[in-house]
Amino acid sequence: MKMLRTKGLLAVLVTILAPPMMNAAAAEEHVWKVADGVYRYGNPNYGYFSMFVVTDEGVIAIDPMNTEHSKGMLKAIENVTNRPVRYLLHSHNHWDHSKGGQVFRDQGAKIIAHEEAVEWMKDNPHPELVLPDEAWTGVRKDIVLGGKVIELHSLGMNHGLGMTAFLLPKEHIAYIADIVTPNRMLFSIADFNIKEWIRTLAELERMNFQEAVYSHTHAKEPIGTKRDVTQTRELIEDLQAAIIAEFKKGTSFYEMSSTLKLPKYEHWDFYDEWLPINVWKMMFHMEMGPFPWRPNYMHDGIKQ
Repeated sequence: MKMLRTKGLLAVLVTILAPPMMNAAAAEEHVWKVADGVYRYGNPNYGYFSMFVVTDEGVIAIDPMNTEHSKGMLKAIENVTNRPVRYLLHSHNHWDHSKGGQVFRDQGAKIIAHEEAVEWMKDNPHPELVLPDEAWTGVRKDIVLGGKVIELHSLGMNHGLGMTAFLLPKEHIAYIADIVTPNRMLFSIADFNIKEWIRTLAELERMNFQEAVYSHTHAKEPIGTKRDVTQTRELIEDLQAAIIAEFKKGTSFYEMSSTLKLPKYEHWDFYDEWLPINVWKMMFHMEMGPFPWRPNYMHDGIKQ
């Protein structure tokens, strides 16, 4: 009986957690046109969004996420154009963004990721993960296809490995994964180095773009702006300042997570649920120093 109950529970979990099979109609519904030849793809129910760029010589897809997401994105691309997918680009190493590449490899696409992401992928295999065909190095790589240019910017240490932002300079559009999620509290239980996260956000603010596709968003508008980057940086800095102010008032380390409030952000998603987690993460960071950390990383465009 216990075995039957366990199998039943697993079946329920698979039903809840597994992404649904994507048909062509659903794929079309999950596409937003950002600009001529530039599209966002993703199912809002699952909160993951990719971007693809259509050119006269083929398509460039960014972030496969997983096999079902990639199948859906491929169908969405086929609804837009009959041109082949030439490139699949990875934003970073994490499995929830990097799985599903085989779908595009089967179409003849060249898969590219930063060398730091590729080294991690080699040591951390997954059934849905395929190794990229090319590991690029340094802080900048440009891909030119059919008259369109996509700049790949390595952002150094911040979250994950090989974190890359993608910029279409002519269209002033960026694709940014994980380090900005509009209208949502910080996902700070993951491997964010707060000091380097702030540096990265400031670097993004200096880039020349107006609109952005974010891999996750809780905003009402499907397409974001650079203002979302600024607001994320301000949230981090406001949280740091609030913690310092509470300590000056005599609030103890253990009282902080239940005492500190940030009314400016109370309309953001997961404010009640995640603010205490954000407080704990920030206090540990402020007390222990930046972490995670590694030597020989990219910082402000210079390899240390």
